[in-house]
Amino acid sequence: MLSLQADIEAAGGQLVFRTPVTAMALTPKGITVETGGDAPYALRPEIVVNAAGLDAIALAHRMQGLPPEWVPRGWLAKGNYFSLSGKAPFSQLIYPVPEPGGLGIHLTLDLAGQARFGPDVEWVAKPDYRVDPARRNRFATAIRSYWPDLPEDALVPAQAGIRPKISGPDMPAADFRIDGPAAHGVPGLFNLFGIESPGLTSALALAAFVCAQIGRPNA
Repeated sequence: MLSLQADIEAAGGQLVFRTPVTAMALTPKGITVETGGDAPYALRPEIVVNAAGLDAIALAHRMQGLPPEWVPRGWLAKGNYFSLSGKAPFSQLIYPVPEPGGLGIHLTLDLAGQARFGPDVEWVAKPDYRVDPARRNRFATAIRSYWPDLPEDALVPAQAGIRPKISGPDMPAADFRIDGPAAHGVPGLFNLFGIESPGLTSALALAAFVCAQIGRPNA
């Protein structure tokens, strides 16, 4: 991330932290953006890329003048992880059959070789990154389908993530959605919805795609 920041700054760009977008409006003269933080500011950018992840849909709803039919409904899928106490007996990743809403409780290994299992799929109304220890039994059952020798009490609550989805429970999985002027007719506006896993892995490819749509493939 520091390397990407250096590239941005070397190209004359700025990365501005702690500056929330407080208001946006689509006007006949273009898009206006108002920001808060320690130094509130108002600007009229030529291009706006809404890549706000979990808040992309909420931000789009705050765009005065954007018809609501161009903003999809969103769901939040929480993925919990449990770590394995002790040495992992595996040297490679293990993926079970995917479950609705996610890839299933699979095994990953960090750079130190520590085993971590997850994520599961827990539909939530708002972000909550606490891992409920009571989910341990569900994890143990899933893990024993491909590792029957999982020791008792070997799973320790680790971490959780939230995926911003545009398909909910019992619905077909939805792909990333990138709405540019060709979709909604607003010059200079690009909304990126449902950029869940593997959104971070795909971030540079997504950026290249949006730049090509803008007409700046080498940006």
